[in-house]
Amino acid sequence: MPAFTHVVLVVFENHEATSIAGNPAAPTFNALARRYATMTDYDAVAHPSLPNYLALVSGSTQGISSDCTSCIVEARSLADTLAAAGKTWKTYAEGLPYPGFTGGSAGRYAKKHDPFLYFRDVVDSRARRDRVVPFTRLARDLAGHRLPDFSLVIPNLCDDMHDCSVATGDAWLEAHVVPLLHSPELRGGVVFVVFDEGTSDAGGGGRVEALALGPTVRRGSRFAKATNHYGLLRTIEDAWALPRLGLSRTATPVGRIWRR
Repeated sequence: MPAFTHVVLVVFENHEATSIAGNPAAPTFNALARRYATMTDYDAVAHPSLPNYLALVSGSTQGISSDCTSCIVEARSLADTLAAAGKTWKTYAEGLPYPGFTGGSAGRYAKKHDPFLYFRDVVDSRARRDRVVPFTRLARDLAGHRLPDFSLVIPNLCDDMHDCSVATGDAWLEAHVVPLLHSPELRGGVVFVVFDEGTSDAGGGGRVEALALGPTVRRGSRFAKATNHYGLLRTIEDAWALPRLGLSRTATPVGRIWRR
């Protein structure tokens, strides 16, 4: 496992892998899958959206089975383990009105897709809340060489395909993620692109498209072992020697796709 310089995690919404792979409306997804790496047996872990986002950053759905906006959990997340290891993090959420906004929605922004705001030790800390910023800050941080070690990137309800078409999400990927892959900040880094859930119950939340992109990835590689959101968290934890959170302890990390 490479000791990534940066990890960027981009999450799209509500599509099975079969509706993305090979779909002519998703040429960017498919071109990136051919060029970099695909996790071909990757499942979401629950329905609806929020439990999957919590799983990605804490190794647990935290007992939540809805898209609640006022619920708060007392649990550890990547916000804690990254800070303890001296690493930085941010969420870049498209449509977020201002840093640290904790409202349930605003235009096409939805809190249910913004998991760090559900953890007590984030929402009770102004400094930590201020790490949840509008997506427009990403370009500024890249230009200023201030990209955090871990970035969670959340498109809005249209661009993530929740409310709009596969073609809309694909165009967003081309406009924002493809240029990111060419940034000097990504040397030694990786961009994971996954979907929160699918439309089936495979693995608990559906069989979803999952890509690993960037210079640390072997071209045209495939990871065919069964894994899921917990395995992706485990991959990040293993790369940085972080403590394993929740079900990431027994999950399968993503391997065999990395450059040596």
